[in-house]
Amino acid sequence: MEFLDPQLEEYATGLSTEPSEVLQELERETWAKVLIPRMLSGHLQGRFLSSISHLMNAEHILEIGTYTGYSAICLSEGLKSGGHIHTIDINEELEPMVSRYFAKANIQDKVTFHIGNALEVVPRLNEEWDLVFIDADKVNYSNYFDLVIERVRTGGCIIADNVLWSGNVLEEDPDTDTKALMEFSKKVHEDARVENVLLPLRDGLMMCRKI
Repeated sequence: MEFLDPQLEEYATGLSTEPSEVLQELERETWAKVLIPRMLSGHLQGRFLSSISHLMNAEHILEIGTYTGYSAICLSEGLKSGGHIHTIDINEELEPMVSRYFAKANIQDKVTFHIGNALEVVPRLNEEWDLVFIDADKVNYSNYFDLVIERVRTGGCIIADNVLWSGNVLEEDPDTDTKALMEFSKKVHEDARVENVLLPLRDGLMMCRKI
């Protein structure tokens, strides 16, 4: 299932700011060399993440799920002076590619790349988060939310990707990942600590602001 009608996507991207040359190169290499390249955030979602980071003037960003580093680079664009990103991924095989592109984007001093299980890494980080982006294993989305919510500052945001899961959230007999995403979205929607909106951007973004 396509995330968006190809003609509409072409129209939308054509009227959105172009990503940097480094991001365009990273997207091409991801599609050419890496498994499941549709996991990449891509043009529209990347510009959205960059815009949110800029609007928040974020100082402390946490990303759970690095993949090839595209979204981390986008998020870094809005960091305030002296700001920093912690990004976590369990797939150590992608580390050389991620580090290479962080260097190409000249953000290697702004990013700490953790290889490991986010459920173990996140509790070791002592920041108060301005912005958290969740884009990792779907069955643990609710666990990640629980891990970070008390460490997000008032007015800070949590954004979770893939919450529409290619439309599978409408199926009568959803699989395990789909059920987990549905439960996560319901959990966020019912949490009095946040205000939320589910955006049908690409594969669905759940965005919530801590109040």
